[in-house]
Amino acid sequence: MSETGLRERKRQRMYQAVSDIAVRLFMERGFDAVSVAEVAAAAEISKPTLFRYFPAKEDLVLHRIADHEQEAARVVTAARAEGVAALPALRRHFLAGLAAADPVTGLNDHPNVRAFYDLLYGTPSLVARLHGYLERSEASLADALGDDLPSALEARLAAGQIIAVRRILAEENWRRIAAGERMEDVREDAQTAAERAFAMLAAGLPQLG
Repeated sequence: MSETGLRERKRQRMYQAVSDIAVRLFMERGFDAVSVAEVAAAAEISKPTLFRYFPAKEDLVLHRIADHEQEAARVVTAARAEGVAALPALRRHFLAGLAAADPVTGLNDHPNVRAFYDLLYGTPSLVARLHGYLERSEASLADALGDDLPSALEARLAAGQIIAVRRILAEENWRRIAAGERMEDVREDAQTAAERAFAMLAAGLPQLG
């Protein structure tokens, strides 16, 4: 492996380690009760070093889902290479996530996952920061859909609808599990809701079906 590759792996390990420490502290004591200085001390780095990795305190939490930011775009790009249309590929991907209890679908009842989403959705500043993540997800998906639609505006409109559907489905699953429902009881409804939601998208976006 090249020196550049080794540096990048070290950098990614640092990101993950600091984020893990921060999330643990936030879940134990609350987001607002833990300072950035405390996170830096627990991670044994300086505050300036921490801010080089994470420009805002909220980013310490959102790093957990950062890998999913361009997920929809990656699915569409990979599917196009296989000759599969965008919406069927995204539908298949979301349903596979439900089957695997991928936390990003909201259908996961592991205590650590529940605690993370309680932290995320229960902290106003994190919810606000999450909008930026969603906007970037929409932008990357719109770029991926650019070849399938006649204009950049239509690609943006389509991407906004798709990202919103994925978000709402995941939030509904998380809401029910957070309310105490068993994951097995939620799963069938979640699959049915996803099928209906993607059918609605396909009806309104026939170019992507």
